[in-house]
Amino acid sequence: MKLKNKFFLLIVFVLILINTYHYIIPLFVDSSEKNLKNETVAFTIHSNDLLRAYSKNEEKTDTIYTNKIIEVIGTVKEISFLNSRNTVILQSNSNTFGVICDVNSAEKEKIKTLKENQKIIVKGLCKGFLKDVILLNCSIEIL
Repeated sequence: MKLKNKFFLLIVFVLILINTYHYIIPLFVDSSEKNLKNETVAFTIHSNDLLRAYSKNEEKTDTIYTNKIIEVIGTVKEISFLNSRNTVILQSNSNTFGVICDVNSAEKEKIKTLKENQKIIVKGLCKGFLKDVILLNCSIEIL
């Protein structure tokens, strides 16, 4: 084959790969956030108790809560909508630690009604402790 033909076939192959990646694969991958609202809860705990457990023994607490759906009862410290993320931070007895709740996009209207110092229950997937406890795909119940 001539060099021109090889180059042309290479370009066609690359274009097919790009189109497959952008148009075909997304049809088979469920990229939507899973709403945990109706999922079974493994544990229910107060935000202060959760943070206390992590501060005493992070490894042991990680084995108990990480990658499990938990409910955390707490008080709203801060609400954020930065970078297209809906985030609620729960207060704690510590000024340095908190519970960061990345809220499911289906709950956006409910987040807008929240106010600081309001008591809520957050249900989410615990991802562990990185200076704060991280919960993902959270749903919110206002108390």
